Amino acid sequence: MDTAASPPDLFDAENQALLTARAAYDACAGAKAEPCAEALGDLLAAYERLLRETRRLVRRSDRAELEMTQLNQRLQDLASELTHRATHDPLTGVYNRAAIIDLVNRHFASDDLALVVLDIDHFKRVNDSFGHPVGDRVIMGVVNCLKNAAPATAHVGRVGGEEFTVLLPGHSAEASEHAAQTVRRAIETHDFRLPDGSRITASFGVSWLPRGGNFDNAYNLADEALYVAKRGGRNQVVRAAGIVDLQSA
Repeated sequence: MDTAASPPDLFDAENQALLTARAAYDACAGAKAEPCAEALGDLLAAYERLLRETRRLVRRSDRAELEMTQLNQRLQDLASELTHRATHDPLTGVYNRAAIIDLVNRHFASDDLALVVLDIDHFKRVNDSFGHPVGDRVIMGVVNCLKNAAPATAHVGRVGGEEFTVLLPGHSAEASEHAAQTVRRAIETHDFRLPDGSRITASFGVSWLPRGGNFDNAYNLADEALYVAKRGGRNQVVRAAGIVDLQSA
């Protein structure tokens, strides 16, 4: 036999008043009305208390539900913020290196991909001459040029101090080289408001690989092309397919 005590009834007093009123009603139906009136009065008071308590509990439940909803929304916002911080560069807001690597490898799983790697020419001289705040302004200006001049389907990332990447899914090698030239001209003509009025340029390396490639191969090819562009005088675009000819020229 289970001897465990039953949990207390939250509305035990109201239930007892109801039973008493029922018994009084049955006992004095057609007789004296006072016991019935008293019992029904108690029942009415108990029912009113029950309604008040029910309303209070409902209000408390509504507040708790609202607080829980707000808390869940805050947790979702924090999760989104943490995800953004983990995948984006804090200065520029574009993808960071880890996110770029992941994007490249995911695109290669289903599509051809061109990767553009660019480096700001003589950026150390900017920092040394004008200070890092001006250098940061130049970096932000380059990112704005990339966002405005690159194709709408492009993904922009910062993979180093003054080095950036542009992912071009589904673009041919020729179209990717043309897109890189468009960005190069945008940077070359942009007014970075340097104290001495000088201009900023960038050098570009472009690689293209069919579906099934990977980040390391695409980046290494583009980086080699970038090196050729730097060695060839900077402020130019070199596609990886032309490296051998350029090096032997």
